[in-house]
Amino acid sequence: MKSSATVMRKRTLVALIALIVVFCALFGRLFYIQIIDGAELRAKAGEQWYRDLPLKAPRGNILDRNGEVLADSKDVFTLYARPNAVTDKPAAAGEISAALGLKYETTLEKLNSTVGEVTLKRKIDADTAYSLREKNIAGLYYTLDTQRNYPYGTALAQVLGFTNIDNVGQSGLESYYDKYLTGVDGFAYTSTDIAGRELPSSVTRYVPSIRGCSVTLSLDANIQSFAANAVTAAQTEFSSKSASMVVMDVNTGGIVAMAKSPSFDLNDPPRDNLELLNELSRNTMIVDMYEPGSTFKIFTTAAAIEAGVVSDGDTFFCAGSRTVDGQRIRCWRSIGHGSQHLAEGVKNSCNCVFMDLALRLGTEKFYSALHSFGLGQKTGVDFAGESSGILMKEENVKTVDLARIGFGQAVAVTPLQLISGVCSVVNGGTLYKPYFVQSVDSAEGVNVATRLPEAVRRTVSEETSRKMREYLVGVVANGGGSKAGVAGYAIGGKTGTAQKYAGGGGIAQGKYVSSFIGFAPANDPKYAVLMIVDEPQGYMYYGSLVAAPYAGSVFKKIFDYEDIAPTALPETEYVAMPDVVGETPADAVAILEKAGLHVELVGEGEVVVAQTPVPNSMVVKNDTVLIRTKN
Repeated sequence: MKSSATVMRKRTLVALIALIVVFCALFGRLFYIQIIDGAELRAKAGEQWYRDLPLKAPRGNILDRNGEVLADSKDVFTLYARPNAVTDKPAAAGEISAALGLKYETTLEKLNSTVGEVTLKRKIDADTAYSLREKNIAGLYYTLDTQRNYPYGTALAQVLGFTNIDNVGQSGLESYYDKYLTGVDGFAYTSTDIAGRELPSSVTRYVPSIRGCSVTLSLDANIQSFAANAVTAAQTEFSSKSASMVVMDVNTGGIVAMAKSPSFDLNDPPRDNLELLNELSRNTMIVDMYEPGSTFKIFTTAAAIEAGVVSDGDTFFCAGSRTVDGQRIRCWRSIGHGSQHLAEGVKNSCNCVFMDLALRLGTEKFYSALHSFGLGQKTGVDFAGESSGILMKEENVKTVDLARIGFGQAVAVTPLQLISGVCSVVNGGTLYKPYFVQSVDSAEGVNVATRLPEAVRRTVSEETSRKMREYLVGVVANGGGSKAGVAGYAIGGKTGTAQKYAGGGGIAQGKYVSSFIGFAPANDPKYAVLMIVDEPQGYMYYGSLVAAPYAGSVFKKIFDYEDIAPTALPETEYVAMPDVVGETPADAVAILEKAGLHVELVGEGEVVVAQTPVPNSMVVKNDTVLIRTKN
């Protein structure tokens, strides 16, 4: 009996311990469910009884420096359906497909879906959405969405870039500043039954969205329009591959305008042709590089003056070529420029003068100056994909290479590098970091970030800068840049005409890059303009004839727009265009220069066969004219 009682007590104890263990396990599980995992489970439970629809946050605006809207968002709607709540699906599919231009079969298939919620169409304009909503089709729901809108269409395509259907930046500034421009989405919650049907007593609760930040650029919408019109007109006139222009604030590095043609409408990008879209949206002024030709001579001259290897009184002789390391390098003017001082060499853009300057400097000094101007390195502009340009490795530079670099061959730059460096030459000697965005502000108007002009380094002295301004004013007043002149205003600048190279490294016949870079007002520079025309067709390929006139037209519009007073009364003197057809090139040039005209020569023949303008037409004195010889 005693033994049996003992066994019973042991069994009771084991059972009690087992019950305690089970109770503790149940209590632990209950504690985990209620306390530790409670929030997540309650949320999952709520999902069974609530349906939420996203309320897309408006993307922040992009503004020009005057507050003009360059990119904003317009209201559109997204249409959803909860198939379980659609009572007459065939009829609903008919109404929906007719109103939205959708295929009936596809719409009906979605309405017959077993999922809780389907998207029927996005980006529906307000009028269409309201019209369809009036039909009171059961099971349809609308949420407010936004679509990017670009008031200036094609004018800023390569700068602003575009967004995808979800309003995420894909290129340009839309992509670079996406984290600021993107807002925070909200939601609309509606109570439903277990099948997803909205309850009669349901109340919709809203969590409002938060608009993205506004971004203010250094761009000026009006000057941007001037530039956009100029590149479109130039590309059309010369049937060129492309034309582009950059306008920069000389004293801050702020990009005031940047335009390219061909372009595309940002409101209707060719998304069905990705190759075309990538080509048209490519900002070649930042991501591509080219051989600058004679515009590069500004750097060679400034470096030589700064280093003290040349003075105003130095004389140079051009016979039409130089022989360096046994190689004959031609001047662009095959008949030569004869004897000339430095200022005349700059005005005439004589290749021989700049070869001599580069050789006087030597590789070490010249390269030190070029690095100082920011060449061969990225500028740090707030834009993705910037190229650094190409400078031959210093240790690999031969004497003949140095000579070619002196007049803008055997080197590649981006247009942005070029204009940034030239601004430092003419603004007193300070290289500024170029930029697009000058401030970021929240939707409530609270400043998030502000950019101040950032000086990178000093490139030349004030005295060298002053002297360079004088030389470059002479180029426009009496040299190859005359067609960029505006009566009554002093403008400085330099033309460039560079041959392009074929795939095998040889010269591509008949393919040129024509350019002009200038600044104004010359006595106190405010703006710099770089105009580039890539592969103009025909025989008028010189930068002085192709690019300079369009730069001058933009300067004129800027002067009028900003009410910049002329520095002198306009004085225009005309001369009759001499008839030089049948003359030798040397005699023709002498006749035309005696008449007060600057001459561009095409061909290397012995007799002039054509001239532009025609004989006896009235031409502005110091203008640039063209003569052609038969090869």
